[in-house]
Amino acid sequence: MQIDVDLPNIGRSSDDNNKEVNVMSDQINGKPPTSFWIIAGVALVWNLIGMVIYYMQVTSSPEDLAKYYNDVELAFITSTPTWATSAYAIAVTAGLLGCVFLLLRKAWAIPMFIISLAGIIVQDIYGFLIADGIGVWGARGAILPAIGLVIGSALLLYSRGSKDKHWID
Repeated sequence: MQIDVDLPNIGRSSDDNNKEVNVMSDQINGKPPTSFWIIAGVALVWNLIGMVIYYMQVTSSPEDLAKYYNDVELAFITSTPTWATSAYAIAVTAGLLGCVFLLLRKAWAIPMFIISLAGIIVQDIYGFLIADGIGVWGARGAILPAIGLVIGSALLLYSRGSKDKHWID
């Protein structure tokens, strides 16, 4: 047996009640909240930075890279196999496209984030398990890839949740 009790809204104005109804109405109608746009925008900037770093890494000459890296780091970068560099390209490109689709409120964001996450994982397998990136880069060799893996995973989960809430279709 269920008993419904209508308690007065002590300390709440009718404006508060209207805001609550509007927020619920937006969620039912599939209108994303402001936080959706902020998260998608910040994620787009993150992926743009990744794209710029990738582009600089693959287009710079060893002489240019030597200005920023020591000999061991430079050897690590220049000896990276094509498949690992390709995984990097796939990760940042698919991540960028995923963010664009998210901002366009399209469900294509989900497969793009899956592809991006796969690229991140392949790249991390090379960096952590095959090439001893931590030995070359130290703690930052683990921190930045771990952050990328967490953000890539979070974006995939967020896009799936956005589809469930009908914010993207």
